[in-house]
Amino acid sequence: MSEKKTKVLIVDDEPEIVTLLKVFLEKSGFEVSDAANGELALKYFGIQPPDPNIALPDIIILDIMMPVMDGYALNAKLQADPRTAKIPIVILTAKGQKMRELFEMAPNVAAYVQKPFNPKILRDLLINLLSGKK
Repeated sequence: MSEKKTKVLIVDDEPEIVTLLKVFLEKSGFEVSDAANGELALKYFGIQPPDPNIALPDIIILDIMMPVMDGYALNAKLQADPRTAKIPIVILTAKGQKMRELFEMAPNVAAYVQKPFNPKILRDLLINLLSGKK
């Protein structure tokens, strides 16, 4: 019997960051999916168009500055949907100072990490958040 892997969704428009995180987290035992912007993430979640049968991730790594739909707009839609409102989010962005505001205002934002970042520290943060430690 195989152990259930923790599902991580990376929402970021920078292919280099997505590839780095995907390879690193998969080697660490996570199941990783990605979306290049908020609009694609909404399809991934089955929010737009609606599909309640889609399996949701356990945690989200979210960039803020993206084309089509940024992280602010996506997070507002995630908080408005009962299926996704409680999924913890780790903000990954170059806009570190502004994250304090979002961190305090959005109950689903568990942490934020400023770019550039250390993948090992981010992985350990995910593990700690998912195990209930902060």
